[in-house]
Amino acid sequence: MTGLFDHSLTLSPPSGSRRSFLQAAGAAATTPALLGSARAEPGARPDGRADSCIFLWLGGGACHIDTWDPKRKGDGKMVAGSYYDPIDTVIPGVQVCQHLKRSARLLDRCAVLRGVHHEVIDEHAAATNRVHTGRPPTGTTVYPSIGSIVAHQRGAAAVGVPPYIVMGYPSASRGPGFLGSGAGYLYLTDTRVGPAGLQRPNGVNSQRQARREKLLGRLRRRFLQRNRNDNQLRDYATTAIEGLKLAGPKFMNVFDLKSENDRLRQAYGSEFGQRCLLARRLVESGVRFVEVSFNLNFINGTGWDTHNQGQKQQHVLIDQLDQAFATLITDLEKRQRLDRTLIVIATEFGRPPEFDRGGGRGHYSKAFSIVLAGGGLKTGQAIGTTDELGRKILDRPVSIPDLHATIYRSLSIDPTKELYDGVRPVPITDKGQAVDELFT
Repeated sequence: MTGLFDHSLTLSPPSGSRRSFLQAAGAAATTPALLGSARAEPGARPDGRADSCIFLWLGGGACHIDTWDPKRKGDGKMVAGSYYDPIDTVIPGVQVCQHLKRSARLLDRCAVLRGVHHEVIDEHAAATNRVHTGRPPTGTTVYPSIGSIVAHQRGAAAVGVPPYIVMGYPSASRGPGFLGSGAGYLYLTDTRVGPAGLQRPNGVNSQRQARREKLLGRLRRRFLQRNRNDNQLRDYATTAIEGLKLAGPKFMNVFDLKSENDRLRQAYGSEFGQRCLLARRLVESGVRFVEVSFNLNFINGTGWDTHNQGQKQQHVLIDQLDQAFATLITDLEKRQRLDRTLIVIATEFGRPPEFDRGGGRGHYSKAFSIVLAGGGLKTGQAIGTTDELGRKILDRPVSIPDLHATIYRSLSIDPTKELYDGVRPVPITDKGQAVDELFT
């Protein structure tokens, strides 16, 4: 089930942006005591009920009209349209692709945002960065990812676990930007054994490990004393110390998927499904934000980037997504955690209704779909309408900043708040407005 993975762990590196005492104060604000005393900005409505987020990433650009927003059927050649037949869902009047049959029966636990859009089309990395950071890049500020902002604002929900984990694609787009390494992520590629970088080498007992840590601590203190004004270095040293705390049995036991019922593990299905099961265990342990990327090895030859021949086997990906997503919803619901856990299915852009010469599709960002589930939201609705082929948004557009504001609000993070890049104030979203229809 683990596919083409190595056993590795990476703590995301600190950014090269400017630091100040305000930066350090912002990092300190992740502690529960300070979070409890934080005051909301005037006009803010941080009324969400979720305490964690599982962010399912379909890297490559999942086609909205072949999944969550089906249209009239094309022929895979000259006639534009969806590639699959639509099916009804439990929401009256709302249909999805035929290969989302399990999710169709649970769509009342979901809200489908069909009017998501941005202007980045041709470049996957730029579009991925836009969806993760909510802004175009600049030459002066390295913006933090949505996961890092959640980690910075909420911190871990328990002692001895990290606030933010990425399973799949480590990149600057997932990183902490100007927030510093304390808001970075733990990078994991293997669901079987957990982060190998936290495991004690064979032959190193607890006494020997303690001596090593004591020596390292002395060296670290001396080095920091000689570099008192280097806040970037201090942030990174703090992160390294926190990393050592994660090597204990409490956190490492989270990765023991074999402790789960065999029937449940089989219900989650594929490699991606096993990551979703692990994500559920991680948020239960106190991890605040988990990004779960779809399979790193392209089981259809192209992944979700279905140019040319990749289109013909796209249903294999959709079926695996459907199985894992539906099982995650029902599993969280049985454990009475669905209202407290926001699930997001996101991708960097959609795809056009026309087919290319190889029978696949290009890129399209003027209209695509993102799905939210659980999180205490007002679900059971499709928000936004596109035209007869999914090209144009007819009503209720949702920008990427709007999406970010919605996720923050669901997690009781004030979407009007300002963060600080050194002494420079940076709004937490780029003028984003939460989707009010999702909040009661």
